[in-house]
Formats: sequence, structure tokens, C-alpha cells
Amino acid sequence: MSTGAIIAVVAIGAVVLILTALAVRGAGQRRRDARRSEARELREQARAQSVDAEGARASAEEQAAQARRSEAEAEELAAKARTDRVLAERERIEAERHSEVARNHHDEARTLDPDVSDNGQEEALAIDGD
Repeated sequence: MSTGAIIAVVAIGAVVLILTALAVRGAGQRRRDARRSEARELREQARAQSVDAEGARASAEEQAAQARRSEAEAEELAAKARTDRVLAERERIEAERHSEVARNHHDEARTLDPDVSDNGQEEALAIDGD
């Protein structure tokens, strides 16, 4: 084989190696670019999901705060109802006490009045008539 042929084979081999290296390097670069693009898309999705999650968290916190306010209002109303019930019971007891005093006065008046019978029937009829 002549020197020119050897140089040509070596030159062609070198060119093939260079072209192969460039092709491999280009393919690697395309893979890295594709991975960068995929990573960028994943980051954008992650940011969007983070924003959604933060909005959902804020909404949940607002609902919890509203629930606490409603519970506080309900507890306040329940406390007022208990207070009103106690006051009503006191008034009922006081009214019964006044009724008992009034009955005692009627009984005493009936025993003192010589013109009224002791059975209280006339007085009951008079009260019912009113």
C-alpha cells in the first residue's frame, strides 16, 4: 500500500472519528437540552402546584377561623340562654312565693271577716269572675 493510500485511510478514519465524536457530542447535547427542558417544565408545574396548595391552605385556614367564630357565637348564645333560664326560674320561684303570700293573706282575711264563709267558695267564684 502506498504512502498516499495509508494517509488517505488514516485521514478518512480521522474524519470518521471526528464526525462520530461530533455526532455523539451533539446527541449528548440534545439529551441534556431535553432534560433541561423537562426539568424546567417540572419546576413550572411544581410552582403552580405550590401556588394552588398555598391557596387551598389559606382557604382552609379561613374556614377554620370562621368555624371558630361560629363556635364562639354559639357558646355565647348558649351562655345567654343558660343565664336567661336561671333568671326565668328565679322569677317563677318569686312569683310562686308571691302567690303563696297572697293565698295566706286571703286565708287570713277569710278567717278574720265575719261576713265571709270559711270554705272560700265565694272568694273563688269572685276571683274566677274577674
